[in-house]
Amino acid sequence: MHVKKAVSWLRKRASKKNKKGMARFGINTKRAFGVSVPKIRKLAKMIGKNQKLSLELWKTGIHEARLLAGFVGEPEKVSERQMEEWVKGFDSWDVCDQVCSSLFDKTPFAYIKANEWSKRKGEFVKRAGFALMACLAVHDKNAPNKAFESFFPIIAREPTDRRNFVKKAVNWALRQIGKRNLALNRKAVGVCKEIAKIDSKSAKWIAADALRELEGKAVQKRLKT
Repeated sequence: MHVKKAVSWLRKRASKKNKKGMARFGINTKRAFGVSVPKIRKLAKMIGKNQKLSLELWKTGIHEARLLAGFVGEPEKVSERQMEEWVKGFDSWDVCDQVCSSLFDKTPFAYIKANEWSKRKGEFVKRAGFALMACLAVHDKNAPNKAFESFFPIIAREPTDRRNFVKKAVNWALRQIGKRNLALNRKAVGVCKEIAKIDSKSAKWIAADALRELEGKAVQKRLKT
């Protein structure tokens, strides 16, 4: 499928109502049509993986086209340069999270970028670092515990960032790592308790919210069985 045809498909399914809903959830709708993610995924399934189209879609700057770019991209063909170019273009939490969970976390550079981006100042670049940690914890089934233990000092370093999209991503990474297995759960709980001691509203929220889930009956039951 050509990029113009893909954009035309998306434009035909534009919805002002959906666009207003997106804005209420803090999504940047400046260049959005208001197409739902399930519909974009439907188009991605029709197209299949196509790295050339993925790059062309990203260049349009259209919100839904960029989501589609993440869905149809080929991880093995993604370069560090592409990741750096794209992360600078993240202007919304959903594009950040979807690209990280559908494409970037499957590249050979995922762990490197999680570490590097977590140190950057830009709100969505920093979020991308922690989003990658969370996505890797869910998707990289064969990774050893050490791979995720290396993220704990980074998480413990960043809980005082008061920006909403960063704060929630730090919390997300901590929760997902702590749900992988019992050993990581115990270490994640320990990190939560250390973060809770910090005199910061965002740190205390991150710790309390993560502990609520990590020590909850549902998670403990699953991990122990």
